Amino acid sequence: MSELFIPSPRTKKCSINVELPDILTTYSDEELLARFCRGQSEAFGVLLRRYERELYGYLRRYLGDSDLAEDVFQNTFLALYVKKGQYEAGRPVRPWLYTIATHQAIDALRRANRHPTLSLDQDQKELPDGEVRSLIELLETRGPGPLDQIQGEERRERVRAGIDRLPDFLRQVVILAYYQGLKYREIADILGIPVGTVKSRLHAALVKLQEAWADSPSLREA
Repeated sequence: MSELFIPSPRTKKCSINVELPDILTTYSDEELLARFCRGQSEAFGVLLRRYERELYGYLRRYLGDSDLAEDVFQNTFLALYVKKGQYEAGRPVRPWLYTIATHQAIDALRRANRHPTLSLDQDQKELPDGEVRSLIELLETRGPGPLDQIQGEERRERVRAGIDRLPDFLRQVVILAYYQGLKYREIADILGIPVGTVKSRLHAALVKLQEAWADSPSLREA
């Protein structure tokens, strides 16, 4: 196999020596991967550029470490390159890519003997009707007590701390649903669990977060 160079997602200029014909950018993820599997290497470059911001952002949130996220991002696309023969034509690419990335992230944390932490640089969820709502707002509407006097950064810190304390299997669905905006079916495919389990885990996570939110004092009072 020829050597594959995958650029850092943090560099402004992509170093892949691949022309990106305009026509390729109009293709779906599935068509791009199918073309790559048939030997059109340019399609791989288009797919990588399409996902580098989104997937790197997910890994940075999940891992809480920019350098580690960069390594895992590159390992993810290296794994995609190696596993291309396993791709079934027509299979949705986005959940498969997230599955590879999540497994790579878990392996990286295991090797480093670390626990995943959450970087809250995005805290919005797109609801089925298209309304965008923050996780913080959702917790406030579910819980008793006025929170108007608590400043925004303090709210974010409290949510971050609550999510960091969740068990891994609950933290995963929260990040995928509320920070990546993935649908229940996509999360189910990524984690290899039924849609009903995704919903029940999200519910359980919200209950735990709400309990922690209601019980924790203002950071200024601690």
